[in-house]
Amino acid sequence: MRTRTEQEAPGAPSRLVIAGLLLGIVLATLDGTIVGTALPVVVDDLGGLDRLSWVVTAYLLTTAVSTPLWGKLGDLYGRKGGYLASIALFLVGSALCGLARDMGQLIAFRAVQGVGAGGLFVGALALIGTLLTPAEAARAQSLMAVLLPGSMIGGPLLGGFLTDQWDWRWVFYVNIPVGAVALAIVGAGVRVRTERVRARVDVAGAALLTAAILALTLLASWAGTTYAWTSPRIIALALVSAAALAAFVRAERRAAEPVIPPRLFRDRNFTLAQVLSFTSGAAMLAAASYLPQYMQLVRGRSATQSGLLLLPLMLGMMAAQLFIGRRVGAGGRYRAYPIAGGALSTSGALALLVLDTGTAMWAASALTLLLGAGLGCLMQPAMLITLNSAEPRDLGAASGTQTLLRTVGGSLGVAVLGSVFAGRVREGAGPAVFRSSVVEGLHGVVLGTAALCAVAFAVAWAVRETPLRTRPAPAAGAASARQHARRGPDERQLGE
Repeated sequence: MRTRTEQEAPGAPSRLVIAGLLLGIVLATLDGTIVGTALPVVVDDLGGLDRLSWVVTAYLLTTAVSTPLWGKLGDLYGRKGGYLASIALFLVGSALCGLARDMGQLIAFRAVQGVGAGGLFVGALALIGTLLTPAEAARAQSLMAVLLPGSMIGGPLLGGFLTDQWDWRWVFYVNIPVGAVALAIVGAGVRVRTERVRARVDVAGAALLTAAILALTLLASWAGTTYAWTSPRIIALALVSAAALAAFVRAERRAAEPVIPPRLFRDRNFTLAQVLSFTSGAAMLAAASYLPQYMQLVRGRSATQSGLLLLPLMLGMMAAQLFIGRRVGAGGRYRAYPIAGGALSTSGALALLVLDTGTAMWAASALTLLLGAGLGCLMQPAMLITLNSAEPRDLGAASGTQTLLRTVGGSLGVAVLGSVFAGRVREGAGPAVFRSSVVEGLHGVVLGTAALCAVAFAVAWAVRETPLRTRPAPAAGAASARQHARRGPDERQLGE
């Protein structure tokens, strides 16, 4: 197998280059939230109400499936090229979505857009890990603390504005100028020297992982809502997912270039970071999904108002991640942060049990601050530990694995805790009884969120304070070639 040699050009990347990389993350995050407010208008224009949920599901499915594949392809064939290709595909999908003439076309084009989106987050993280030391990367990642919550909050507001002022199609067209800027900055500013590569693609692993994620995402989307948890369809999806995952693990142990290298999990800190990503992703998305239900159904606030009332949650996450990024970037230690994050987020979730039908809105909003700060203290170290624990040749696969687990954690968290919420809400009852039942449903959700955060707290104690790398990681291919050369013929045949 001939491997690519990819080396970064001398000199640290400029702030403009880092901004270009982070724009991809903004695109992926924004598109996950901006479409929701436009969906009622989309149905009025295109019809197809019975298939409306697939506008969201198709995007989530293809994003989840493609994320680890983009990471591995970047490791094998070049991270810059993979990142640029994912942006280009995302923009093509965005343009096609804006041109859709019926619901079937829109769903198909959203799937194309999702495939491109799968490479945006992982591509940016892998390039940041390639061009910067872990300490420098921590400072760059802290900018995500501003971008991600800002995109999550601003997405619905921007989507509503574009739909009201122009047309729903602009929620897709708006991606094009932003993506074009990212393409130009990264294309011109990230300088790497590359050679061609010839490598065997892990087709079996990719197919099994796709089947597992497809079944798991459908299970998370349908269970407790479209179908009961005990329905034959949901049980069948669970069995298919479990069987595909088991077969995937076996296939990866034999593959020469596995999609998710098992060697990653030999590092204790890497494995623990993935648990932190899964639990914090589940806790964050569950809280962000069901706290607005309380604001709207119990306190009578609008969708926009309920989003704004969650500002303390997002601000807590932003402040924690910015603080940690700067402290670690200045040479500080990181082990204490996930421990503190587990304690803060567990306490913050339990504090939400005081919410009832008469809680003042300012108090209900302020109570989310502690949970947000705790989640920020979990999420930022998880990214840092992931990049620091992986070998240089596996940075793309490592960041793809972390993104995948956070996404799957969020999907399952919303599905499982959503079933708890729905089971306690008594529709058709009188206003007072209904409002009380919504509060009971929210209490069930926050107890589940507290349990997830408690798991993260326990896991965080096992994290070791491993020194951060002081030099940027060799880019894709260079490290892979050296590692491959060191392995014997039997190892090269069987993989890791």
